[in-house]
Amino acid sequence: MKAAVIESVGRAVVVEVPDPAPGPREVVVEVAACGLCGTDLHILQGEFAPKLPIVPGHEFAGEVVGVGSQVTEVAIGDRVAVDPSLYCHECRQCRSGHNNLCERWAAIGVTVPGGAAQYAVAPVANCVKLPEHVRTQDAALIEPLSCAVRGYDILQSRLGAHVLIYGSGTMGLMMLELAKRTGAASVDVVDLNPARLETARRLGVSGSAAGADELDRPLGWDVVIDATGNAAAIQDGLERVAKAGTFLQFGVADYATRVTIDPYRIYNQEITITGSMAVLRSYERAAELFANGVLDPDVFISDRLPLDSYPQALEQFAAGVGRKIVVVP
Repeated sequence: MKAAVIESVGRAVVVEVPDPAPGPREVVVEVAACGLCGTDLHILQGEFAPKLPIVPGHEFAGEVVGVGSQVTEVAIGDRVAVDPSLYCHECRQCRSGHNNLCERWAAIGVTVPGGAAQYAVAPVANCVKLPEHVRTQDAALIEPLSCAVRGYDILQSRLGAHVLIYGSGTMGLMMLELAKRTGAASVDVVDLNPARLETARRLGVSGSAAGADELDRPLGWDVVIDATGNAAAIQDGLERVAKAGTFLQFGVADYATRVTIDPYRIYNQEITITGSMAVLRSYERAAELFANGVLDPDVFISDRLPLDSYPQALEQFAAGVGRKIVVVP
């Protein structure tokens, strides 16, 4: 089969690799679409993946074309979206309910071959059947949406909150859509990319600008979400949190990113700084939200490129051109 492979730091190619075979409790999925994510760029830069080469792709959906000997939950021909999370279920974090922080954390497309290929293997437990009205090619959006749902689980946002989001890429836009549906009094978005900011306006924002100084909220925001992973954005966002407010680090920064905090202000104004890591008991809920129309795939997916163009798709994504880019085997 044909697959994209990150061979070494900075090098991605499309090559022929052996067809996968399922284990007893696994299925083989013929991939309909696989989304690109900031995590893929980090892998390309030599971060996150424990070893290279690796077939990337942790946002994917497709049709079941092979089943293991002990699989009864799905059948050949079923259309599924795949939760890439792989947990040990044995370590202290798993046993305390924090599986996303598993000491042996692994993921399809990060530690084992992923969905940037014609076929991918997944545990049957990670497969969610798609309802008839959901297009398989759109369902690659469910995984990033599940991360956004996890972010809102962390926030436990109260009704009437004023929300500021840094970044209007895919994840920032998803947080925008969830903020609108969780009772926010206002949702503002900051981004340096005019095209992406225009998409945020199209989806409906209270305010949008290249910088928070252009927005009218001198007392700050109750909830500030960084969806960029950019040090300058994070630093600015930390300074925009209102008294008793919350800052959520949602964007994935590289290992070297550093910012400074003001401990006295955090104490004196009872500011909460927290983070959200990947998926935790949120994939099925995201699939239901997606099926119920929480996102418009035609707005979120800007480019559908052939698998052969995977290296070029990575370059386009890194350049900030477009929104969600998916490759289609």
